[in-house]
Amino acid sequence: MKAMISPLAHVDASAKIGENVTIHPFAYVDKDVVLGDGCEIMPYASILNGTRMGCRNKVFQGAVVGADPQDFRWKGGDSHCTIGDDNVIREHVIINRGFETPEGTVIGNHNFILANSHVGHDCKLAGNSVLGNGVTMAGNVHVGANVILSSNTIFHEDSNVGDWVLVKGGCRISGNVPPFIIVAHNPAAYFGVNAYVMRKHGFSSDQIDDIAKAYRHVYQSGTSVFNALKRIEADVDPSADRDAITDFIRRSNLQIVAVPVELE
Repeated sequence: MKAMISPLAHVDASAKIGENVTIHPFAYVDKDVVLGDGCEIMPYASILNGTRMGCRNKVFQGAVVGADPQDFRWKGGDSHCTIGDDNVIREHVIINRGFETPEGTVIGNHNFILANSHVGHDCKLAGNSVLGNGVTMAGNVHVGANVILSSNTIFHEDSNVGDWVLVKGGCRISGNVPPFIIVAHNPAAYFGVNAYVMRKHGFSSDQIDDIAKAYRHVYQSGTSVFNALKRIEADVDPSADRDAITDFIRRSNLQIVAVPVELE
């Protein structure tokens, strides 16, 4: 089925438009844009140059996908925004292009990005995640899969968030949030394992118990993160979940959020 493009929309002649794409009146599709099959661009949404969008994405009114990077280091060179499949990008979301890697800013598959959120340059959002209303990310924020970032959470530059994390509304994150946990308040505090969501998605009770045991060593034992890793490896049975925790913490140079300063 051919694309349905309103004569009142602006679509650059060089843009590559897939099949069964709908572009509503007053939408703007720039040069050097690719829209995959089944995408829908609502009125007053803008898809700007350097954007590569997969299939079946829906972009709502007032959203800007592929905006110029907001970084003084960018001097107008190549920059890109890579969007996967089956994403919902709600009203007035802004996603900036990235310039530090060939793919630039990357939004994976099956993400739901709610109204007024901002994804900065070179951010990476793995997939199957929810960004609540007004979530703001500075540059180079990396978010794992199956994450919930509640409304009005703020992520400073170079922050990293592991898989299966829940960040409660209004949190301000500057650092690394390891996988499987809940964080809340300001400054961010550990609020246990994200057990309810994980259980709903097939994690067993034994898996959740082992993850909780690992984090008792990190957050509740009164020891350093370095010693907590040693205790996890001695006390928790080997598994992919245990490795996900220890690997993330080591990649973060033992610097993770919600650990009291004297224990870092």
